[in-house]
Amino acid sequence: MHTTLPNLADDRWRQSHLGRLLGHALRRFDARVLALMAASAEAPLALSNLAARDKVGAAHIHITRHLPLQGARLTDLARAAGMTKQAMGNLVDQCVAWGLVTRQGDPRDRRAWQVVFTETGLAWLAAFHNAVAQAEAEFRAAVGTDVAAVVALGLEAYGAEVVA
Repeated sequence: MHTTLPNLADDRWRQSHLGRLLGHALRRFDARVLALMAASAEAPLALSNLAARDKVGAAHIHITRHLPLQGARLTDLARAAGMTKQAMGNLVDQCVAWGLVTRQGDPRDRRAWQVVFTETGLAWLAAFHNAVAQAEAEFRAAVGTDVAAVVALGLEAYGAEVVA
């Protein structure tokens, strides 16, 4: 079987392929959410100050996005976020130090721990919700409601597919 090589001299595709565009869009969206969190009067002051000083990053958003309200074991949280247990453990350690989450004994297994939001963490989560809603509204305003709806539907369908 003969494979035709692409024209490697024209490498514009490396800057404009869908994966790269999705990555840029995600980083822009997360940066906007963090900027809104830094300026939020609803976010706990210490955490909004950390966000304003770029101490809270996109990696920390994984905990905010993936930690269920009832809590989760570290391994489950890491799996949901697509991270290693060690990397998630480091994030959890930081978030414990900031008062965002705490570790509690797992009621199903006394040998295990669960990561759960603190009251401060729940306030952070509420402010995060509002920042995400505002960032989504800004996205809709920038690209139009119809395009935003198509993008959301397309990303939902694409993300739901099982990759073999």
